[in-house]
Amino acid sequence: MNTTEQQATLTIALLAAFADGQKADTEREAIRRLADSLGHESGGAGLAQLYQDVLLRRVSLADAAQRLTDPGQRQLAYEMAVCVCDADGRQSPAETGFLADLKRHLQLAEGDTAVFEREETALLDATDAAVPVLARPAPPATGPAPAAAQPAQAVRDAELDKSILNHAMLNGALELLPQSWASMAIIPLQVKMVYGIGKAHGVELDQGHIREFIAAVGVGLTSQYLEQFGRKLLGGLLGKAAGRAIGGMGSAATGMAFSFATTYALGQVARRYYAGGRVMSTALLQETFQGLLGPAEQMQAQYLPQIQQKAKTLDAGQVLAMVRGG
Repeated sequence: MNTTEQQATLTIALLAAFADGQKADTEREAIRRLADSLGHESGGAGLAQLYQDVLLRRVSLADAAQRLTDPGQRQLAYEMAVCVCDADGRQSPAETGFLADLKRHLQLAEGDTAVFEREETALLDATDAAVPVLARPAPPATGPAPAAAQPAQAVRDAELDKSILNHAMLNGALELLPQSWASMAIIPLQVKMVYGIGKAHGVELDQGHIREFIAAVGVGLTSQYLEQFGRKLLGGLLGKAAGRAIGGMGSAATGMAFSFATTYALGQVARRYYAGGRVMSTALLQETFQGLLGPAEQMQAQYLPQIQQKAKTLDAGQVLAMVRGG
């Protein structure tokens, strides 16, 4: 995949990010930071310029689609766009319309996307099953835990630490898989992790609350997908697109470290937030998250062998079962 094809694919992903016209300022800022970092790291691939072109409407969906002539590249671009549109939940009417237009511009038949769309729907359904939609948060706890409850709390904290680490290793392993559904599963698993942490502290959360919490921490859902796809594109990790073999395992390691660290730091922030009665400000949440990212990235190297081994054993059925909680 050459630079023009990379830029076209990322342009489509960015257009998908803004398809609903309701992108929050925090999400815009996250995408802007992503554009700046990837534009620099890619040695001039120009993602920052693409972001400006999309934001200022200097590029059209039809133009971007026309630059992709290989059937595999067109299907990949569509799958990326679906992932971005689904990042913050079920598609809005505007996003559904955007994807229909995209499929038409990319000249994709229903049969070309049927398998992927079934996997995508299954992941969303599994997330819905794992996290209740209409649950009501319990009132925050007040005061210190009774002395008799402290040993039980220590056991619970140890169990949560183990769960957070397992989720981080799993999401790191998903980064090593070439299938589109693998990247799609990362955010649902993060949502499920936060739900479990809240529930362990007596707080029943719905998906809307969890996604708002993740955004408040500073982990933009849409920008996470763009980060994952952007790194894979710019690192040449798209399998056999345009007849080229997979390469650049160093970039795969970068993506794995990103997903591991993001998941681990998010879990630890959630544990502190719900244990403390949900009184941390947005600024403190973001400061705590950023402070945990560095140590989490160092931890990833320690658990690298386990992550690589887990990646060798994963399949779609296992991941769906994990998202469901089975």
